[in-house]
Amino acid sequence: MARIGVAISGGLSASDIVECVKLAEDLGYESAWVAEGHGGDQFAVLAACAQVTSRILLGTSISSVFVRTAPTIAMAAATVDDLSQHRFILGLGSSHRVQVEPEHGVTYAKPITRLREYVAVIRQLLRDDVVSYQGETIAIERFELWFTPSRREIPIYLAAVFPKMMQVCGELAQGVILTRSTLETGRQVAEQVAIGARRAGRQPEDIEITSLLPCSVDTDRQAAFDIMRPGVALYAGFFPRYNRLMAASGFAEAAERIRELWTRGEHDAAIRAVPDALIGTTGVVGTPDACRERIEAYRQSGITVPIISPFSRGPEGKARVMAAIRACAPSHSL
Repeated sequence: MARIGVAISGGLSASDIVECVKLAEDLGYESAWVAEGHGGDQFAVLAACAQVTSRILLGTSISSVFVRTAPTIAMAAATVDDLSQHRFILGLGSSHRVQVEPEHGVTYAKPITRLREYVAVIRQLLRDDVVSYQGETIAIERFELWFTPSRREIPIYLAAVFPKMMQVCGELAQGVILTRSTLETGRQVAEQVAIGARRAGRQPEDIEITSLLPCSVDTDRQAAFDIMRPGVALYAGFFPRYNRLMAASGFAEAAERIRELWTRGEHDAAIRAVPDALIGTTGVVGTPDACRERIEAYRQSGITVPIISPFSRGPEGKARVMAAIRACAPSHSL
């Protein structure tokens, strides 16, 4: 069966997310991923998902290394891994300065170094039950687990947007989590991952390449695109890193225009400035048939596990997510 995942990034209640993940398992999805941000406690939601599923992999996409301590993440990961009978994947990332500092009151500095140090601490703690660590960004005098993890090594996937972090994924991780990929991204990422893997004496093919893909499915093609437009405007207007990503994807002029309008507070104008081509190039959008064709194109391009991320906010959020899960299910694969 064709490999595919589903991610939920906010908008739904915890119980609604659990229901959607159960549906995804029933329809043959390989993995389900839960973001955090403003959408609820991802580890608690995944623990609930673990109780009503038996096969689907469960992952964080992503857990920020700036808003939880490394031991806290390690304990949460071990807990969900035990409850899911070893179906858990820990997705880690650095999040964004524009969120971390104003929203959490935490200084954002040396994100790649911090990510490396979190991976080291988490792995040592799960392996040895105790860790002492002195790094550039974190210092732990001593932390000891008062329980025994049921699995000593949990797969860690790292979020990456640009080449430097992609190489770090090749060095350290079992997988890379991309976002808003184009059909050229898979090949480009594989090259960078291979550089990092070889530097660390690893085999590049051992690192999974996944991507979160914004998704909107509707029998009315234009309606599907219009649903996605506000989200694209937010990402291009508010997040500098994603603005750079969209510019690098061939939409430099549009990305700059959206950023300018968003910065001036002209959000409605920024939404109108998002072209259909940008939406379609960096996601899975349109009629059910078009979305299935797009997912297959991502697989052929080198994204080994496409992860649809349906737009889930608003009163129709749950219905949209379930419709996307049904429309893109592996049984429909070309």
